[in-house]
Amino acid sequence: MNPATADNRFRLIEGEQLQSESFAEAVEAGLARDPKRLDCRFFYDETGSLLFEQICELPEYYLTRSEREILARRSGEIARRFPRDTVLVELGSGSSVKTDLLISVWIAEHGSLRYEPIDISEEILRESSLQLLERHRRLTVHAIAGHFEDGLRRIEAAESGAKLVLWLGSTIGNLTRPRAVAFLRKVRESLSERDGLLVGIDLRKDVAILESAYNDAAGVTADFNLNLLDRINAELGGHFNRAKFRHEAKFNPETGSIQMFLVSEEAQEVTIDETGSTFSFGAGERIHTENSHKYSIDEIDELLREARFELAERWFDSNGLFSLNLARPLP
Repeated sequence: MNPATADNRFRLIEGEQLQSESFAEAVEAGLARDPKRLDCRFFYDETGSLLFEQICELPEYYLTRSEREILARRSGEIARRFPRDTVLVELGSGSSVKTDLLISVWIAEHGSLRYEPIDISEEILRESSLQLLERHRRLTVHAIAGHFEDGLRRIEAAESGAKLVLWLGSTIGNLTRPRAVAFLRKVRESLSERDGLLVGIDLRKDVAILESAYNDAAGVTADFNLNLLDRINAELGGHFNRAKFRHEAKFNPETGSIQMFLVSEEAQEVTIDETGSTFSFGAGERIHTENSHKYSIDEIDELLREARFELAERWFDSNGLFSLNLARPLP
């Protein structure tokens, strides 16, 4: 679809948080820490976003397949729980492929829909929005290129209609449990009692299944992780040699999470021209790039209670690997 033909149904807004974000400052601060870390939100440049879409289709990566199965079976039930004027607001929308299952059924049930996706990648956001508009003539898309905080401001600014906030893909697992509670409380503050939250949360399970999902045989997750170094090189004048780093993903039973790292294969120094800094790495030294927390059912229930939500319904995939949770704000 030519963007010009979608003018009356499509708007793209750049969020304030995205405008003020400094990749250079974050990299400088993260690599100066002990232990070193890089924030997982920086995975999603254009290349990283495309690699993640490939990850979602890998045989080892059950999360997307499991959540898609639930949405395929339950979207009608979800849509019928909300009035016709409900706005769908999605945090971290990506390609919106899974969300399209809900959008299709929603329009069939209610006749039309306004969808407000929020994602850090403007390229992916624009492309996915225009594809959705081409498939659905009764759809309006108001998209925001930015971080979750921009999404919360958008939720608060919405003046009419009920709202259903989508947070799919177990993205909540990237936050520590205290941060997850704090963020969901902010979501709660943005909602009225007629609104809802639909959140996908990955479950605790056999460690071999978990670790395989983040160490795929094709090496796509490794490329996704190592792309952080390529991004630093391309955007900040970094001098990382990715061949001197390797991807590592292991389950930490103490935190209940998969933890991803970039591991230096040898003692080395790396200079970043943009910041004028040189960082030393010991052999085997790790850069922590991501957590992916897994939840038990009791932990999900506790999370929702602490964030002032009550569970309305919970669905599982046929293998019991993943949960989709519909919650309502408590008074």
